[in-house]
Amino acid sequence: MKTFVKQILFMMLGIGFIANVQAQTSQKSGNLKIVEDYVHFHGAPSKGKILMVASSPAISKQTGWPIGFWAAELTHPLHVFQEAGYEVELVSTEGGKLEMDSYSNPLDASGYSAHDVITLGYMQLPWFNKMLENTKSIKEVNAADYVGIFLVGGQGPMYTYRNNPTLEKLFVSFYEKGKPSTAVCHSTTLLLDAKKSNGELLVKGKTWTGFADAEEDFADQAVGQKIQPYRIETEARKIQGTTFKVAAPFSSYAIADGNLITGQQQNSGAAAARLMVQQLSK
Repeated sequence: MKTFVKQILFMMLGIGFIANVQAQTSQKSGNLKIVEDYVHFHGAPSKGKILMVASSPAISKQTGWPIGFWAAELTHPLHVFQEAGYEVELVSTEGGKLEMDSYSNPLDASGYSAHDVITLGYMQLPWFNKMLENTKSIKEVNAADYVGIFLVGGQGPMYTYRNNPTLEKLFVSFYEKGKPSTAVCHSTTLLLDAKKSNGELLVKGKTWTGFADAEEDFADQAVGQKIQPYRIETEARKIQGTTFKVAAPFSSYAIADGNLITGQQQNSGAAAARLMVQQLSK
């Protein structure tokens, strides 16, 4: 096994040398384009552990639906983190079994997320399903054990993340230690209230994003009723001294302002995760 790992390392060194030569050639010719990204190989040591937080199951007071986390906001970043060489531990607001928002499940009869082959792939893996069956609570984790934090969105966070002092304190503890601190989609509701240890809102002086009002309009129209109890963009724009930005509805859009990283919605999770990896790689 050791010999095999050495062979792989030598191969990687050789590939790196070739890429460097090609890059030098590119500078001379001006018409050669190269893309090179690190992909963690089997058996290589972990680069560290990232804490992912998802909403425990809840019931929407608006619709009466059972709600939880949005699958792609867990699986797409998870794929990015694993390819980059990081372990992931998934915890939840209350601990225990987690449930996907039905529309985010690729096997749901609605077909809304039938295209999500990344989630579908993870759903075939016993360890992934076991992970969803029994999570620790956020009250049981020690921030010092992780290199960064990623808040998974979905419909649940609008009820389980807002006014959650335990989660606010946990997220701020990562942020104030200079660790990449990420929230995507409806999980950015936490940032409407989260305060640093000096009492200032964490988003003061920051540029960030989250689920857009235009996207809420689309979702409401699709189901024929108001889904959320409030809107993140509407509330964020009431905050003085911060800049909330959104891109075209449902485009992949993520912002890093220092070590605060945010993604607009479910299609932005991988982009936000890549920004985390970039920071961790420095």
